[in-house]
This record gives sequence, structure tokens and C-alpha cells, in this order.
Amino acid sequence: MSYENVPDRYKPLSPWAYFGYQMLFNIPVVGMILLIVFSLGGAKNINLRNFARSYFCVYVIVIVVFLILFFTGGLVSILDLITG
Repeated sequence: MSYENVPDRYKPLSPWAYFGYQMLFNIPVVGMILLIVFSLGGAKNINLRNFARSYFCVYVIVIVVFLILFFTGGLVSILDLITG
């Protein structure tokens, strides 16, 4: 099967597309909204949907780690080390 015969739904994203979507998802409010929309099926391309889901999982993990550090006081000690 050649690349031209692959349906648009299954065509792979180029490296520049991944880079562009990463930059788009890093925009504070608009990026988070688009990330949620693409994750929940707003993207017709399966590769983009899966990339958005993995990016969303990273956001959730970072928020959970931040909350654990915040509530255990670890964040305060890390900030004290940084600020000296």
C-alpha cells in the first residue's frame, strides 16, 4: 500500500506538525482548550488525537506532582534551594 492510498484518518504527522502542535498546546488558555478538544475526538487524524491524549496525560502528571510537592512542603524547600 502506497502513501497516497492511505486514508487521511491514518496518515502520519510530519515532525514539523508535531512541533507545531506542541507550540499550539503551550499557549495558556487556547492551547488547553484545543488540547482537550483534540483529545476527545475533535481531530480526524488518529495520530493527532493520540498525540493530544499523551500531551494531556503529561499535563495531568505534572499537576499531580506539583500538588503533592505543594501539600507536603517539598515545593517550599525546592524554591528555597533555588532562590538561595
